[in-house]
Amino acid sequence: PLERLPFWLKRFGSIPSMANVPVADLSKEQQDELLCTYAALILHDDGAEINPQNMTNLIKAAGCNVEAYWPLLMSKMISNVGMETLIKLGSGAGGGGGGGGGGGGAAAAGGGDGGGDAAADTKKVEEEEEEED
Repeated sequence: PLERLPFWLKRFGSIPSMANVPVADLSKEQQDELLCTYAALILHDDGAEINPQNMTNLIKAAGCNVEAYWPLLMSKMISNVGMETLIKLGSGAGGGGGGGGGGGGAAAAGGGDGGGDAAADTKKVEEEEEEED
């Protein structure tokens, strides 16, 4: 099913994989969800409204189609949860439980500032990125 893949996936020359699973091995439902996810990310990145019609138009422009309920379901979830929150959840940025312990251990071991400056630096970088947008 390489012909079912959107043009932006075909450009890689080989079928890329998600989580060590080739896209061609995904079920129709998983491919539909992936297409809607990509469409939502593209719309978000472009600053366009994430709604079922825009998602469907983008998916069709890529030469693909999804079950009609997917764009509605995804856009409703995005409007309820927020795209920024979903992106942070997907990137693993929300957990922090395991990574935070290292900074505290360094401070307790006499490392001075510990991990505090790293958190401040991250916040500064995020603020700078928001200002650039």
